[in-house]
Amino acid sequence: MLPVIVAVRSSVGKKIIMAVTALSLVMFVIAHLLGNLQLFKSSPDAFNKYAHKLESLGGLLYIAELGLLSIFVIHIIIAFSVVIGKKRARPVGYYMKKGLGGPSKKSVGSSTMIYTGVIIIIFIIAHIIHFKFGPGIEQGYVKMVDDHVVRDLYRLVIEAFKNPVCAGLYTAVMVLLGFHLSHGFWSAFQSLGAWHKRYTPVLYGIGIFIAVTMGAGFLSIPLFIYFKG
Repeated sequence: MLPVIVAVRSSVGKKIIMAVTALSLVMFVIAHLLGNLQLFKSSPDAFNKYAHKLESLGGLLYIAELGLLSIFVIHIIIAFSVVIGKKRARPVGYYMKKGLGGPSKKSVGSSTMIYTGVIIIIFIIAHIIHFKFGPGIEQGYVKMVDDHVVRDLYRLVIEAFKNPVCAGLYTAVMVLLGFHLSHGFWSAFQSLGAWHKRYTPVLYGIGIFIAVTMGAGFLSIPLFIYFKG
């Protein structure tokens, strides 16, 4: 039997795959935020130039997107598999839930992972449909950048976040993303066996920092655009 199939069928293997895919997605989230920070620059050309540079990668971009999609799908499938396995093992939940210390680090983030995860999935699908496959050059969203005719993605983003409903929903989801990351980051290292009385609190602290930074960074974009004159 293939090692991958064996890993997927074992609880330990599932946790390892969850951890690796989770850390990969965290790296993507960080990179995505860094790119989106171009929206804070006074010139719209900065963001459009960034978007055009990505599109100009051609086949490399498609390969990267396919790889990211694969990681995301695997993460989702394994996550649901783990949740279903836990439900079958303990069909009746505990009567009382409370935060725990020690290695478990039970928190709001850990208790709501499946719920925030589902909301984030729905958000990502809508996000891709709106911005990646939304109106483009043919619909008049066109801009000249460095003597190149490019899609005016900056205009599309501004229009979206000037809409109070869109800006509000985006902001709310980014708060949930922060909760999801707050548990996901450090839990990934724990699943990989990186638990130590001295170093685990450091990893936990880094996870909280990343969660707050990513959540605040992303939600600051729609708020900045919405309230900008």
